[in-house]
Amino acid sequence: MPASTVTKPLASVPQVARNILTPIPGPKSRELMQEHHQYVSAGVGALMPVFADSASGATITDVDGNRFIDLAAGIAVTGVGNAAPQVVSAVQQEVAKLTHTNFATTPYEGYVRVCRKLAEHIPGQWEKKSVLLNSGAEAVENAVKIARKFTGRPAIVVMDNSFHGRTNLTMAMTTKASPYKLGFGPFAPDVYSVPFSYPLRDEYGENGAEAAQRTIDKIKLLVGHESVAAIIAEPIQGEGGFVVPAPGFLKTLNTWAHQHGILYVSDEIQTGFCRTGRWFASEYSDLDADLVTTAKALGGGLPISAVTGRAEIMDSVQPGGIGGTYGGNPVSCAAALASVTLMESEDLPQRALHIGELIQDRLAPLEQEVAEVAQVRGLGAMQAIEFVHSGDERPNGEIVSRILKLTAQSGLILLNCGIHGNVVRLLPPLVITDEELTEALDVLIAAIKTASQETAAL
Repeated sequence: MPASTVTKPLASVPQVARNILTPIPGPKSRELMQEHHQYVSAGVGALMPVFADSASGATITDVDGNRFIDLAAGIAVTGVGNAAPQVVSAVQQEVAKLTHTNFATTPYEGYVRVCRKLAEHIPGQWEKKSVLLNSGAEAVENAVKIARKFTGRPAIVVMDNSFHGRTNLTMAMTTKASPYKLGFGPFAPDVYSVPFSYPLRDEYGENGAEAAQRTIDKIKLLVGHESVAAIIAEPIQGEGGFVVPAPGFLKTLNTWAHQHGILYVSDEIQTGFCRTGRWFASEYSDLDADLVTTAKALGGGLPISAVTGRAEIMDSVQPGGIGGTYGGNPVSCAAALASVTLMESEDLPQRALHIGELIQDRLAPLEQEVAEVAQVRGLGAMQAIEFVHSGDERPNGEIVSRILKLTAQSGLILLNCGIHGNVVRLLPPLVITDEELTEALDVLIAAIKTASQETAAL
């Protein structure tokens, strides 16, 4: 991106936590982007035009020395902060002792300790067991394998607008075609998509029980409960738009599933580990999940994921049927233990609630002030703004693109989401200070109002 074509930064918000020294992207980032185009597959995206060099807490510094406030947390990964000192120390100590053995070959303590922590924190008053893996998609795949093995049934039910990963099976479970599925088929069979509750846009609004009955009727029509191994749902849809379902929707589905011998799988990969103001977002709906998939924030920046479930379900798989070469790597386990300990000692669920209150206090008034803002929604530190065209409810991805260009130029790392790309999502590290968050929200609000004015002038 030539410097001459770069959007000008917003000058109305004083820089404190941010420090923008060059046009964005700066010269070193532009040079690296040329190499990116030369050596990296075009199929690998790059939303931000800058290259990270270092990070700390809730800020990231690029190779040109520009410092940004991080409102993405690596897509909800660095919940305990970028390069958290406790995580760094744990990783340094472990990597000097043990880099890899494969747990199925020569077990080690860290794997067992992580599984114990998962059993302590994941909701449910029953004995729990876990398998550790590498990525969210791998966790979802293994949850499907376990559910099919335990029930002896083939069919998997997912929600419209869901996102579960980029492997063949998880692409079948993801409903957005572009960019995730386009040209990659055929996909794994016996996956059925049914409506999720979307209070802003569906006819049932906040009546979750009625919305759930519609979904149940669709399951009966598409496949019949006798063939369904599991229903899998995100407590809050992530890539689908940070959609918070109506009260009672998930609980009604959960209850119906158990009445018919269907396992309920809660995908907490983006929502888990304190993000929403609870350890797990399923706690808001009092879900009785049989299996829970986790990843992202569990490792504090290192790759690790898990499937945790009722012991009898997890033990139904034959030895060697689940696992993998790198799953629960000892260094990643050390990072996970340090991360969870930080979540406990710093009471990060409470911190997430406070972050959510600050965001709502600042952004909720935009629903009345900016014609394109349809809704500000979320739980805890998982918040979003949905944008529409002025005067109607059509999704407005164009204004979101303008907002993200302005915020990038002005020192924020920020992401969009939603089936139509018309939602701005906020996922700050849970250690962000009030001052950093206030500065970031000042920039975001200025960008939204500027983009709205530009839209009106077109």
